[in-house]
Amino acid sequence: MTKTPDSIHTVRFMHCDPFNHLGNTRYLDYFINAREDHVLHSYGFDIYDYASKTGESWVVAQNQIAYLSPARAMEKVFIRSSILEWNSSDVLVEMQMWNETCSRIKALLWTRYVHVNLRTQKRATHSEYLNRLFQPWENSLPRKTTFEERVKSFKEAPSGGTGYPAESLMRVDKS
Repeated sequence: MTKTPDSIHTVRFMHCDPFNHLGNTRYLDYFINAREDHVLHSYGFDIYDYASKTGESWVVAQNQIAYLSPARAMEKVFIRSSILEWNSSDVLVEMQMWNETCSRIKALLWTRYVHVNLRTQKRATHSEYLNRLFQPWENSLPRKTTFEERVKSFKEAPSGGTGYPAESLMRVDKS
């Protein structure tokens, strides 16, 4: 199993602006839908089943997104996600959108999810079960990095965002 699950998606015309670019808010839809699929298919975890059985789930507390190259109507995009931090009650996930061949990055997203009790709508601590399941998937960056530094690392990659940055920055793990 991989710490960096990925999938291919087609940018739909109806999600594009008059310039034929994916609309800014639609990037979030594509990222969140891809992450939901990654969690189900790569980790074998159904967040909806978990929520119905436990009364707990995750809500988005913060998004940081950088639009680096436009995604266009009917273009196939490659989306990769990874857990950067797993804590007692929240998780930071990085999501990357690339062109289909992974030669140009389109967007980078960091989303912090907070684990909550759906009945009380208050923060909840991750259970031992969740910690055992998700901590092994944590894929921390080699050093403490801000979002802005991470974006800069992609911009400074060869050809200004074409091709992956150095392996030490990507932490692509296919184990």
